[in-house]
Amino acid sequence: MAQPRSIFEEVSDEAGTRLNLEKGAIERGGGGRGRGAIRVWLMILFVLVAAMVVVGGLTRLTDSGLSITEWNLVGGALPPMNAADWVVEFDKYQASPEYQLQNRGMSLEDFKAIYWWEWGHRQLGRFVGLVWAVGFLFFLATKRIPNGWTTRLLGLGALGGAQGAIGWWMVSSGLTGEMVDVASYRLATHLGLAFVILGLITWYLLLLGRNEAALMQARRGRERKLFGMSTGLLHLAFLQILLGALVAGIDAGRSFVDWPWMAGQVFPPDAFDITPVWRNLFENAGLVQFMHRIVGYLLFIFALVLWRVSRKSPNPVTRQAFTLVTVMVVTQALLGIFTVLYAAPLHIAITHQIGAILVWVLTLNARFGAGYPTEQSVRN
Repeated sequence: MAQPRSIFEEVSDEAGTRLNLEKGAIERGGGGRGRGAIRVWLMILFVLVAAMVVVGGLTRLTDSGLSITEWNLVGGALPPMNAADWVVEFDKYQASPEYQLQNRGMSLEDFKAIYWWEWGHRQLGRFVGLVWAVGFLFFLATKRIPNGWTTRLLGLGALGGAQGAIGWWMVSSGLTGEMVDVASYRLATHLGLAFVILGLITWYLLLLGRNEAALMQARRGRERKLFGMSTGLLHLAFLQILLGALVAGIDAGRSFVDWPWMAGQVFPPDAFDITPVWRNLFENAGLVQFMHRIVGYLLFIFALVLWRVSRKSPNPVTRQAFTLVTVMVVTQALLGIFTVLYAAPLHIAITHQIGAILVWVLTLNARFGAGYPTEQSVRN
């Protein structure tokens, strides 16, 4: 007959071992092996993709994106190695519409300055692809990929490959006809996909930060209202990012440099001058900047409302996450105003783009916190 036990009796080693084994079974079932190493790999990829976004922004702001007129995945990895090579590259650029219509008379030294920006952007893209391929193949070969994660990680590589193709599709739009810049809607597609990749990496990092058992437990405490509203904020932020790309694509940020007005009025003049009328949504500087401003106001208000709702969360970590989002949205709005007032100088404009990355990542983090609340002690 089993002897009665005190409620204060310590758990035996045998019982503790059994609990650890059961926990280990859950970990193996969720593919716990390799999670930490994959997180480190994804962190490296995140930094590289974020750097790609920043370098891409600088390439656009310095009007360097059309300096290389060909796409050569292998041979293009090497820059011009001597004076003769530079002359060949410069001759190709001189045949482009941008040189003929905008930069005629540019010196070879000036050409080198814009060439290096575009070459660096493409080289960084190649390096990102290499880091993904080496990491993915290593984890696949050593069977360290958690159960259910192979498709997700493979999908990141597929999106990266698509991003390279879209990049050339974007550049090619500025090499024919009378285009002196890339098509703004193609630039928006290129930037939008970069943020999708950044978003997926961020979400995967958050998921891999906890084991499967902890995620299952945390999901039971999901704060549905906060989760749903943060999803809405994420979508609105993505729309704002696309509109920002349109603004950059046609230099609309330098067209109207007063705020809160536009050329002294609420609605910009000549907002529908281009025919057919739908082209104004992509190519009219006044209308594009007006849309960017309006969505910015909406994002600002939505963030404040969401912050107010988040105050009711019982979880302090979740409340803090939404506070960070709100602070960054307010900061980003101020950066946007300064960008307009100073006609989008390089240092303010690129800081504004970095701010978009931070808003994006912090919103995802807050959304994750609402969907998978962190464990609290009884005291908390």
